[in-house]
Amino acid sequence: MSKTLDVITIGEAMAMFVATETGELRAVEHFIKRVAGAELNVATGLARLGMNVGWVSRVGDDSFGQFVVDSLKKEGIDAAGVTLDSRFATGFQLKSKVENGTDPIVEYFRKGSAASHLSIADYHPNYFSSARHLHLSGVAAALSCSSYELLDKAASTMKAQGRTISFDPNLRPVLWKSEAEMISKLNHLAFQADWVLPGVKEGMILTGEHSPEAIADFYLNQGVKAVVLKTGADGAWFKTAEGEQGTVAAINVENVVDTVGAGDGFAVGVISALLEGKTLPKAVARGNKIGSLAIQVQGDSEGLPTREALGE
Repeated sequence: MSKTLDVITIGEAMAMFVATETGELRAVEHFIKRVAGAELNVATGLARLGMNVGWVSRVGDDSFGQFVVDSLKKEGIDAAGVTLDSRFATGFQLKSKVENGTDPIVEYFRKGSAASHLSIADYHPNYFSSARHLHLSGVAAALSCSSYELLDKAASTMKAQGRTISFDPNLRPVLWKSEAEMISKLNHLAFQADWVLPGVKEGMILTGEHSPEAIADFYLNQGVKAVVLKTGADGAWFKTAEGEQGTVAAINVENVVDTVGAGDGFAVGVISALLEGKTLPKAVARGNKIGSLAIQVQGDSEGLPTREALGE
């Protein structure tokens, strides 16, 4: 565990069965097997851009878990922080096929999964300190109390070490005991981050504010350095602790195929550009670009570009 990493992230990966035909999932007979997971999508996108990325998780010592590990190797993602857990299974999901740009139906089979048993025991100090940036998501935070404790440990320790941190709330209300708990715990993580990347509706829920600037100020007043709000068809709006703010227009997409993964693609663009030393407006523009590419193909990560395909 001595490899120097650009980014490390923590999350759950599942085997994903994507329908090859439209219609109700109960009637679909043929599926394509892929991997899914918000944090893994981000790790994949960053790795394709040439960054050294580590992904920390637990997967079952089963065929789905081996499939996830094989996928990591294929993408060049460091798996030294992944544990094969013989006690618990790898989760999986079913995803419908849509062709009209609407959100697909996704059914999850993840309760009690190996990843939900992530804990502070999975915090390996030398491994985490080998990375210059930590990316966290509200999905991993929602898996279990022990998983949340791992994220909090990683955030507080790496912040104290002077590492940068990004946080995407990625709200999953169904995984939380209550909305109040979700808001409290996710904001605690967000306050430790340098860059917070919520959707505008997520920002409203987490802050109780209704304007982009008020949502941004809620976090900036707690020490966050920059807030970037995804505003859908309008693109994105940002504000920094120094007061710089602005809108970056969305990229028009004529044929939206699959909206899942758009936010992860956006995070890939913003994080990669900022780690390369680009300005925040340019980073947000890259986020919009990669997000637009992600929604033009079926699959959570299939549209994430290589450096060559990005064209920058």
